[in-house]
Amino acid sequence: MSDLNIPDNEPVFPISTAAKLLGISVHTLRMYEKEGLILPSKSGSNQRLYSLKDIERIQCIRNSIRKDKISIAGIKSIMSFIPCWEIIGCGSTPAGCGAFTNHKEPCWLMRKKDKSCDGKDCRECEVYKTYSDCEKIKEKIVAVST
Repeated sequence: MSDLNIPDNEPVFPISTAAKLLGISVHTLRMYEKEGLILPSKSGSNQRLYSLKDIERIQCIRNSIRKDKISIAGIKSIMSFIPCWEIIGCGSTPAGCGAFTNHKEPCWLMRKKDKSCDGKDCRECEVYKTYSDCEKIKEKIVAVST
Protein backbone atom coordinates (compact mmCIF):
# COMPACT_ATOMS: atom_id res chain seq x y z
CA MET A 1 0.00 0.00 0.00
CA SER A 2 3.00 2.30 0.31
CA ASP A 3 2.76 2.80 -3.49
CA LEU A 4 -0.23 5.07 -2.87
CA ASN A 5 0.76 8.70 -3.09
CA ILE A 6 -0.90 9.92 0.11
CA PRO A 7 0.61 10.91 3.47
CA ASP A 8 0.66 8.06 6.03
CA ASN A 9 -1.47 9.97 8.54
CA GLU A 10 -4.04 11.29 6.05
CA PRO A 11 -7.45 9.73 6.84
CA VAL A 12 -8.86 8.81 3.41
CA PHE A 13 -10.34 5.31 3.59
CA PRO A 14 -13.97 4.90 4.65
CA ILE A 15 -14.63 2.01 7.01
CA SER A 16 -15.85 -0.35 4.26
CA THR A 17 -12.69 0.22 2.20
CA ALA A 18 -10.44 -0.21 5.23
CA ALA A 19 -12.22 -3.47 6.06
CA LYS A 20 -11.70 -4.75 2.49
CA LEU A 21 -8.02 -3.77 2.50
CA LEU A 22 -7.54 -5.67 5.77
CA GLY A 23 -9.74 -8.65 4.90
CA ILE A 24 -11.92 -8.19 7.98
CA SER A 25 -15.46 -7.09 8.68
CA VAL A 26 -16.70 -3.58 9.40
CA HIS A 27 -18.01 -4.97 12.70
CA THR A 28 -14.46 -6.00 13.68
CA LEU A 29 -13.15 -2.48 12.98
CA ARG A 30 -15.93 -1.00 15.10
CA MET A 31 -15.10 -3.44 17.90
CA TYR A 32 -11.41 -2.40 17.81
CA GLU A 33 -12.53 1.21 18.05
CA LYS A 34 -14.88 0.44 20.95
CA GLU A 35 -12.02 -1.34 22.73
CA GLY A 36 -9.79 1.70 22.22
CA LEU A 37 -7.20 -0.04 20.07
CA ILE A 38 -7.74 2.40 17.19
CA LEU A 39 -8.95 5.97 16.93
CA PRO A 40 -10.29 6.54 13.43
CA SER A 41 -10.84 10.08 12.23
CA LYS A 42 -14.38 11.28 11.77
CA SER A 43 -15.51 13.38 8.82
CA GLY A 44 -17.90 16.32 9.18
CA SER A 45 -20.76 13.89 8.60
CA ASN A 46 -19.36 11.58 11.34
CA GLN A 47 -18.10 8.97 8.84
CA ARG A 48 -15.10 6.97 10.08
CA LEU A 49 -11.98 7.51 7.98
CA TYR A 50 -8.76 5.52 8.21
CA SER A 51 -5.19 6.44 7.26
CA LEU A 52 -2.37 4.17 6.12
CA LYS A 53 -1.00 4.39 9.69
CA ASP A 54 -4.38 3.19 10.98
CA ILE A 55 -4.22 0.28 8.54
CA GLU A 56 -0.69 -0.53 9.77
CA ARG A 57 -1.88 -0.44 13.40
CA ILE A 58 -4.79 -2.76 12.61
CA GLN A 59 -2.47 -5.18 10.79
CA CYS A 60 -0.29 -5.24 13.92
CA ILE A 61 -3.36 -5.96 16.05
CA ARG A 62 -4.58 -8.69 13.67
CA ASN A 63 -1.16 -10.37 13.60
CA SER A 64 -0.95 -10.26 17.38
CA ILE A 65 -4.36 -11.92 17.67
CA ARG A 66 -3.97 -14.51 14.90
CA LYS A 67 -0.29 -15.42 14.96
CA ASP A 68 0.76 -14.64 18.52
CA LYS A 69 -2.56 -15.58 20.15
CA ILE A 70 -2.66 -12.37 22.19
CA SER A 71 -6.10 -11.32 23.38
CA ILE A 72 -7.49 -7.81 23.00
CA ALA A 73 -6.96 -7.29 26.74
CA GLY A 74 -3.35 -8.43 26.29
CA ILE A 75 -2.80 -6.02 23.40
CA LYS A 76 -4.24 -3.15 25.45
CA SER A 77 -1.93 -4.09 28.31
CA ILE A 78 1.13 -4.18 26.02
CA MET A 79 0.18 -0.76 24.63
CA SER A 80 -0.11 0.56 28.20
CA PHE A 81 3.64 -0.01 28.63
CA ILE A 82 4.52 2.59 25.98
CA PRO A 83 6.08 5.32 28.18
CA CYS A 84 3.94 8.22 26.97
CA TRP A 85 4.98 10.47 29.88
CA GLU A 86 8.57 10.20 28.66
CA ILE A 87 7.75 10.61 24.97
CA ILE A 88 5.56 13.70 25.21
CA GLY A 89 7.21 15.16 28.31
CA CYS A 90 3.89 15.99 29.88
CA GLY A 91 5.55 17.32 33.01
CA SER A 92 3.70 14.90 35.24
CA THR A 93 5.77 12.95 37.66
CA PRO A 94 5.35 9.35 36.55
CA ALA A 95 3.91 8.31 39.91
CA GLY A 96 1.11 10.89 39.57
CA CYS A 97 0.33 10.03 35.97
CA GLY A 98 -2.68 7.79 35.33
CA ALA A 99 -1.01 6.28 32.27
CA PHE A 100 2.06 5.37 34.38
CA THR A 101 0.10 3.61 37.11
CA ASN A 102 -2.35 1.87 34.76
CA HIS A 103 -1.39 -1.41 33.06
CA LYS A 104 -4.68 -2.31 31.43
CA GLU A 105 -5.14 0.20 28.63
CA PRO A 106 -3.12 2.58 26.44
CA CYS A 107 -2.66 6.20 27.46
CA TRP A 108 -5.14 7.48 24.86
CA LEU A 109 -7.89 5.76 26.83
CA MET A 110 -6.70 7.47 30.01
CA ARG A 111 -7.46 10.94 28.65
CA LYS A 112 -10.90 10.86 30.23
CA LYS A 113 -9.42 9.98 33.62
CA ASP A 114 -6.21 12.01 33.55
CA LYS A 115 -6.07 15.77 33.01
CA SER A 116 -2.48 15.90 31.64
CA CYS A 117 -3.73 15.60 28.04
CA ASP A 118 -6.88 17.67 28.44
CA GLY A 119 -8.00 19.31 25.22
CA LYS A 120 -5.51 17.41 23.06
CA ASP A 121 -6.44 15.18 20.13
CA CYS A 122 -5.01 11.72 20.81
CA ARG A 123 -4.80 10.98 17.06
CA GLU A 124 -2.31 13.85 16.80
CA CYS A 125 -0.30 12.74 19.83
CA GLU A 126 3.23 11.52 19.12
CA VAL A 127 2.57 8.37 21.15
CA TYR A 128 -0.44 7.30 19.08
CA LYS A 129 1.07 8.36 15.73
CA THR A 130 4.54 6.85 16.24
CA TYR A 131 3.63 3.55 17.85
CA SER A 132 1.28 2.06 15.28
CA ASP A 133 3.94 -0.47 14.26
CA CYS A 134 4.47 -3.58 16.42
CA GLU A 135 8.25 -3.42 15.99
CA LYS A 136 8.42 0.19 17.21
CA ILE A 137 6.37 -0.73 20.29
CA LYS A 138 8.73 -3.62 21.02
CA GLU A 139 11.84 -1.48 20.51
CA LYS A 140 10.56 1.27 22.84
CA ILE A 141 9.58 -1.13 25.61
CA VAL A 142 12.98 -2.85 25.38
CA ALA A 143 14.80 0.51 25.38
CA VAL A 144 12.97 1.64 28.51
CA SER A 145 13.53 -1.63 30.35
CA THR A 146 17.31 -1.71 29.79
